[in-house]
Amino acid sequence: MNLHDWIDELSDVLDVETEVDEGLVLDLARCAAHNVQRTAAPITAYLLGVAAGANDADPETIEKFAARAQQLAESWDRPADAPDPDDVDDEVPDDSSVDHSSDLYED
Repeated sequence: MNLHDWIDELSDVLDVETEVDEGLVLDLARCAAHNVQRTAAPITAYLLGVAAGANDADPETIEKFAARAQQLAESWDRPADAPDPDDVDDEVPDDSSVDHSSDLYED
């Protein structure tokens, strides 16, 4: 089975009749995976499909949606391999042995 067969079979199972530009979807998914994070790839592809369906989009409009999504992914400010700041567990240094009695603090 190849990708085209899978698309045809899946379309039948989901009861949808549509043409899929798999190159466009795969390129967008790859861009999201590399520039955002790997798990962004399927979510991005899904949201592209939701946008296409909600707008009864023709192939040209779908390309425009994909271009916008790709532009967002390419301009994402954190590399794909960078940890999410919320997930970073930085150790707090233990300075209990340091005498801070003479430290000056501003109000």
